[in-house]
Amino acid sequence: NMADVKKKRTFRKFSYRGVDLEQLLDVSRDKLIELMCCRQRRRFNRGLKRKPGALLKRLRKAKKAAPAQEKPEAVKTHLRNMIIIPEMIGGVVGVYNGKTFTTVEVKPDMVGRYLGEFSI
Repeated sequence: NMADVKKKRTFRKFSYRGVDLEQLLDVSRDKLIELMCCRQRRRFNRGLKRKPGALLKRLRKAKKAAPAQEKPEAVKTHLRNMIIIPEMIGGVVGVYNGKTFTTVEVKPDMVGRYLGEFSI
């Protein structure tokens, strides 16, 4: 009888271009850039400017300040062209859409895409 046998739900294991999440978080920035698409590679090779660096710093700070097992406070930004990197996973970003800040929770599937894509 199928009702007696509780089927355990298996979740799809996330991987970005064949690299699973744990490895992705540990990988160096150079190796990460190699995994990305050409537009993102070009952007990183031309160097991270001050503003994206500041956003990453504020995201780290918010994550550290948040209690365990809870969402961190949203970090507001106008940087819709910021490429999502594994370090940002789990963070909450308020992305400006020209009128208001749309709250976006960064999930693993978003890696390699732009913040602006999720603020519609």
